[in-house]
Amino acid sequence: MARGKVQLRRIENPVHRQVTFCKRRAGLLKKAKELSVLCDAEIGLVIFSAHGKLYDLATKGTMQGLIEKYMKSTKGSLVAQADQQQPILQTQSDQLDAKNEISMLKQEIEILQKGLRYMFGGGAGTMNLDELQILEKNLELWIYHIRSAKMDIMSQEIQLLKNKEGILKAANKYLQDKIEENTTTASDLDFVPMMTTNNPYPLTILQNGIFQF
Repeated sequence: MARGKVQLRRIENPVHRQVTFCKRRAGLLKKAKELSVLCDAEIGLVIFSAHGKLYDLATKGTMQGLIEKYMKSTKGSLVAQADQQQPILQTQSDQLDAKNEISMLKQEIEILQKGLRYMFGGGAGTMNLDELQILEKNLELWIYHIRSAKMDIMSQEIQLLKNKEGILKAANKYLQDKIEENTTTASDLDFVPMMTTNNPYPLTILQNGIFQF
C-alpha cells in the first residue's frame, strides 16, 4: 500500500517538536559532512533553535572564513544587480517627479487664473484661505521681479547719464584748453613804448624788428 503524503506543519506538542528537531538537525549535519567529503565542497551551515540556540558547521576552515568568502563572491553580483536596477529606479523617480511637478503647476495655474478673475470681478464665488495665500505669494513674487526690473532700468539710465556727463566734461576741457592756447598766442605780441625823436611821426618798434610809423 502506497504511503500517503505527509503534510508539513508545525508540531504542536513541544516534546515531540524538540525530539524531531534533534533528529533532523543531526541528520542535516551528517548529510552536509558527507556531501563535503564526497564532492570536496566547502559547506557552511547555521541553525538557530526555537529557543535561540546556535548550531553551526564549517566543513573546511572556519565559519568566519566561509562568510568572508561568501561576501566576496556575492559582492560583485550584488553591485552588478544594483547597477542594473539604478537606471530603472532613476527613470521611474524622474517620471514621478515630473508628474508631481506638472500636477502642482496645473493646480497653481488654475488658482492664479481664478484669482485674476476674482480681482477683476469676473469670478464666481469666493476664494478659500489656501487659494488666497497662494495668490498672495505669487503677487509678492511678481512685485519683486517688477521692482528688480525697474531698478535695472534705472541703473542703466543713471550709467548713461554718467557717460554723457563724462563726455561733456571732456568737451568742455578741450574748449577751455583751446581758449587758453589762443589767449597765450595773442599775448605774445609785446609792444615797445613810443620813443621821442626828431622824426615828427611816431615810431613803434615791434618784437620782430619791423618798424611801424
